[in-house]
Amino acid sequence: MVAENKEQKTTKKKQSVEGKDKPSTEEKKSVKSLKSRFDMRAKENHKMTVGALLGWAFLMALWVGVVLIGVQYALAYLISAMHLQVSEIVLQTIFSALVYVVALLVIIFVPWKLLKMKTTREELGMRGLPTWTDILLAPIAFIVFLIASGFIMAVMQAIMPSIDWTQEQDVGFNNIISNLDFVLTFLSLVVIAPIAEEIIFRGWLYGKMRRKMSAVPAILIVSLLFGLVHGQWNVGVVVFTMSIAMCLIRELTGTIWGGILVHMIKNGLAFYALYVNPGLFGAISGMLILAL
Repeated sequence: MVAENKEQKTTKKKQSVEGKDKPSTEEKKSVKSLKSRFDMRAKENHKMTVGALLGWAFLMALWVGVVLIGVQYALAYLISAMHLQVSEIVLQTIFSALVYVVALLVIIFVPWKLLKMKTTREELGMRGLPTWTDILLAPIAFIVFLIASGFIMAVMQAIMPSIDWTQEQDVGFNNIISNLDFVLTFLSLVVIAPIAEEIIFRGWLYGKMRRKMSAVPAILIVSLLFGLVHGQWNVGVVVFTMSIAMCLIRELTGTIWGGILVHMIKNGLAFYALYVNPGLFGAISGMLILAL
């Protein structure tokens, strides 16, 4: 009896230890296994016709684009109707933050609740914390993106010379007067925008795309939409190229942390060239300024 009790206790301890180990093991799944699961799901969905797959991808991209644009117009109308007595910069900061928060909630949770399209942290690319790999890949990807953007812009200028390729993007932050205005503009453009846009595009949308298709079409669709929502030819070309670089980082690491860092570097340098040192000229600073 004593021996049996000891064996039972030992078995229970082993089971409890195994039960505790399972979550930590799942949290530490390698990027390779994550990519293989995405690829396996994509292969399973190859049973869908090409037309059906493209139609599904179009609807997903359309959903993100419509929500982003629709939320902007809706909130702009509501805020203007409220007649808030605050400065232009404070109002723009409130507007930008609300647009991203509301858009994120609608994009992720409406399909989840209505269509049972559950979203996991794996799909969002938000497993764990940023690693040294993310930190080291970010500046490398940024440099590659700059070189590629310069080349593509030169080609596009030669092909379509009638387009104004130097047109700056109106980011909504003008007439910066006080230190508070300066800080709020920095937070909006260099912190909030990169995080929110990466969660939406390289996170949710790319994660959903990779469940159905391989990396190449997923990268192209996400990057094309990212370029289109910026509304200008010159801005679209720059951010399209940047999106490809950030999607590749997502593919390599399994997370969006590296992409967020690239986005922050890009917007931080653009912020410096636009608001801190407007006299900074050159092709690189020009590209940075026109695509915040």
